[in-house]
Amino acid sequence: MSFPVIRLLSFFVLALGLVPAGRGVEAGSEATKRIPGLELELERIAPGTFAMGEPGTASLHKVTLTRPYWMGRTEVTQAQWKAIMGTNPSVFRGDPLPVENLIWNDAMEFCRRLTDREQDAGRLPEGFVYALPTEAQWEYACRAGVAVDPAGALDSVAWSASNSGGTSHPVGTRQANPWGLCDMKGNVWEWCQDWYEENPEGNATDPAGPATGSLRVLRGGGWDDPAAFCRAAFRAGGNPAGRKGDLGFRVALVPGR
Repeated sequence: MSFPVIRLLSFFVLALGLVPAGRGVEAGSEATKRIPGLELELERIAPGTFAMGEPGTASLHKVTLTRPYWMGRTEVTQAQWKAIMGTNPSVFRGDPLPVENLIWNDAMEFCRRLTDREQDAGRLPEGFVYALPTEAQWEYACRAGVAVDPAGALDSVAWSASNSGGTSHPVGTRQANPWGLCDMKGNVWEWCQDWYEENPEGNATDPAGPATGSLRVLRGGGWDDPAAFCRAAFRAGGNPAGRKGDLGFRVALVPGR
């Protein structure tokens, strides 16, 4: 993308009053949360406002997230999945690889069991639970304060069709985004909390998607996808009962729903 276009988009973001707050830490809160016994780390994401959607289209709208949350630094690995669930549904096997080939309810059950585990251990912040991120939480964290996906930089941050060799790869082996999150693009698609709707429009505060639907939101693209799919704005809907070898998830610690 040319420099003038980037400057124009940056001006548009400022004109809308969009202020990505990033990872600023309030007193007494942890910038990085580590879950003992799982080697699972989450990065704190501060509240903020951002431009959500496809730049240059009617889907671009202002979204405000009013409460902090923590986002998994990587996709959930097979080792972490086995520690909580005791099984491994994955097509490509290996402890450091992302768990995949799981349905939406499987990912939700992992989050529920992890919440119970950490609650029993007294390690949950009051009012917070482990869950799938909402689509807005996912995109805000993926963008990490950057309005436009950098041109020509995908191979450094993502395992996609251009460099994966037809398989998933150990998590955290590509460059992290500015907020310390790895594999937000590529490696495996990630289930989100929301039901899928075609073209969300209109400014929103803490959106959680439609009340009902037939598909669940998928984000990020996978190891077998072209660059066009591995972008912050690219959206897909998946059958919540579907299983694929490029379909996993990332856990978030969020205010109770």
